[in-house]
Amino acid sequence: MRKLKLEKLGRVSVPEFREQEKLPVVIVLDNIRSMHNVGSVFRTTDGFAVEEIVLCGITGQPPHREIEKTALGATHSVAWTYEAHTVTAVNRLRKDGYQLIAIEQAENSTMLNHFQPDTGKKYALIFGNEVNGVSDEVMKLVDTCLEIPQFGTKHSFNIVISAGIVLWDFFSKLNVKEN
Repeated sequence: MRKLKLEKLGRVSVPEFREQEKLPVVIVLDNIRSMHNVGSVFRTTDGFAVEEIVLCGITGQPPHREIEKTALGATHSVAWTYEAHTVTAVNRLRKDGYQLIAIEQAENSTMLNHFQPDTGKKYALIFGNEVNGVSDEVMKLVDTCLEIPQFGTKHSFNIVISAGIVLWDFFSKLNVKEN
């Protein structure tokens, strides 16, 4: 077995990416502290062709050296906006018809493996601060909460790992762009 060369991967250009069909998902980053985490989420969302990232509160914004270090150019392909207050962003997304979903450990959460996204809906997936999670005021506004099953000794995954797991789950369940 041989690894494929980069030119054999068949990746689209940035202009082609902007025009292609997107996963009906917006990612909301609620006060993410680490610029590396922000950059990695950009790279992950590029890989799954999400609609947009909404950066909120203290979450860093491109251009920034530490974001670019892990984004590897994805800040140029993935659409993004900034909103000073996550509540404002979430209220806008609700008005625009998105189902609001916190990715969090909470009372009455649904395990990710038991959730089936509907192909007729649009989703806003809200990921919280590395220490405090999704803010309490945003938790009061969500339609549902998804939790990633875990079986080890640690209480949570890194936000980038969580974003990758949840996006893959949505991507695979919605059967988008199967090769």
